[in-house]
Amino acid sequence: MSLKTRILGLATALILVASFATWVAYRALSEDIIERWGQQVAEIQVRYDSARLLQSLEREIGLARQMADSSTLIQWAQSPDDPALEAAAIRQMESFRANFHDNSYFVALRSNGHYYFNNASNEFAGDQFRYVLDRQDPDDAWFFQLIEEGRDFHLNVNPDTELGVTKLWIDVLMRGSDGEILGMVGTGLELDSFLQDIVDIGQDGITTLFVDYNGAIQLYRDRNYIDFASIIKPEGQKNTVDLLFDDPDDQKKVLGMLQMLKNSGGEQGKVTSSFVTVDGRKHLAGVAYLPAIGWFEITLLDLETLLPVSYLWPLVAVFLATLLVTLLLFHLLISRRVLNPVMALEEAVKQVRQGNFRLPSLPKPNNEIGRLSSHFEQMAAALKDSTEDLQGQVDERTRDLHRLARRDPLTELGNRRALDELFAGEIERAQREGNGFGVLWLDIDHFKTINDEQGHQSGDAILCDVAHWLRASLRPYDQAGRWGGDEFVVILSPCDSHTLAHIGQRVRSHVETQSQAMGMPVTISVGGHLARPGETLDEILRQADQALYQAKQSGRNRLVTSDQEVPDTETSE
Repeated sequence: MSLKTRILGLATALILVASFATWVAYRALSEDIIERWGQQVAEIQVRYDSARLLQSLEREIGLARQMADSSTLIQWAQSPDDPALEAAAIRQMESFRANFHDNSYFVALRSNGHYYFNNASNEFAGDQFRYVLDRQDPDDAWFFQLIEEGRDFHLNVNPDTELGVTKLWIDVLMRGSDGEILGMVGTGLELDSFLQDIVDIGQDGITTLFVDYNGAIQLYRDRNYIDFASIIKPEGQKNTVDLLFDDPDDQKKVLGMLQMLKNSGGEQGKVTSSFVTVDGRKHLAGVAYLPAIGWFEITLLDLETLLPVSYLWPLVAVFLATLLVTLLLFHLLISRRVLNPVMALEEAVKQVRQGNFRLPSLPKPNNEIGRLSSHFEQMAAALKDSTEDLQGQVDERTRDLHRLARRDPLTELGNRRALDELFAGEIERAQREGNGFGVLWLDIDHFKTINDEQGHQSGDAILCDVAHWLRASLRPYDQAGRWGGDEFVVILSPCDSHTLAHIGQRVRSHVETQSQAMGMPVTISVGGHLARPGETLDEILRQADQALYQAKQSGRNRLVTSDQEVPDTETSE
């Protein structure tokens, strides 16, 4: 055997061995890059999809809660046979219908089982009473089940056979002042449109679904998998998320991720992920818990569709070319033009795998490795832009949701949640610094009469005017909010007894004079309390409420502070 043959045979064997080793290394490296990239994308996608869902639901849930707290509906639910109360309640329902996204609502009374409904086309105007709920009727079992469980809020995907609609229902219990359940109110979102807008986003390789606390499928692009009326089904008969997976190990894996999030206490924003097989293809499943609605969000990423392994095939050619060059060039040339750039690229890959996109400029020799480095930098830059864009969208939606959740939509003042947070901060500051703060509790005099005689639209206009005058009467650093209905709360800090009385009189006088100037006289009764370090929120609110009660009992249109024995009736500032 000639030396040439031996050399050619050895070279061929080395090339074959090296080629096999290169292929194995390429597969391992490319799969690792794709999997790590997929985990980052899955986490971002889960948070983005969760934010989109919550943005669509939280406003509707807030409106439903306001509707459940309506004094008009509560009074009617306590006396459902009173025609006048029923007429006022229907007007109140219709005012909420205009604000709901789907322009529909429902009200169900516990005492007589009467079910009221109207839709976006105002189809049932004048005939909102649709039917009577029957405890023996399986289609009505959801109502009685939720009443028995006493859950103040529930999301329910269910077809209403009486109305001929299938919706994502938002159910909120209506309670009396003593906590007794009087009925249920809410709205519905048309299921097909909601699935198209939130779930079936039409992006290849990404599947989004939402399941309830027990794993029953609530929102999914294939309606055949949705577990309608989950609330009334016994465990074992529900369409749970494990039905999407053929492999028993994958079923256990997904259910285990749900259980892990439950055991962690439903930590907000926590995302867990794992690889599963769906329809014979490898997917990355990301799961997050949404405590605001008690659901889990699951995103399935088909990595072969989002980032096919073939995108990295040029690496194979580069590695093979490198092997051939090593047989022809000296070690110095190989090190300078191949090994060093590969090492730099490897370090850049490691940094990208660790989530660091701030890469130094890679050496780019005039060969395949140089082009690979350019392609990698472009890929890393594109991945960085995509990641930052998705994160920015999530942050923006989170900020919007945070702002909307703490703003009263009618008066643009802070709502009850915002006031609770302000109170908590002031109580903590007072305890820390030893200085108290002032609280004013305002109530529009005879507001119910105004609503009854002039209508809720005029009442809403008065609420807005009072909020405007209230802001104009306060110092720039004082905080005002709408507590609910026609009640407003002001937090004065810093504050002493003189400041409390002075600003309270100024607010009361300003509302009176401004409303008279507008030709619609309105007065307010004001209760004030100077909160001291160590007082709890309940004690502070009770003192301010008692002072407000005394102001009303003493004839209204006056300020009474908790340290007064005789109501203050002066009108001067």
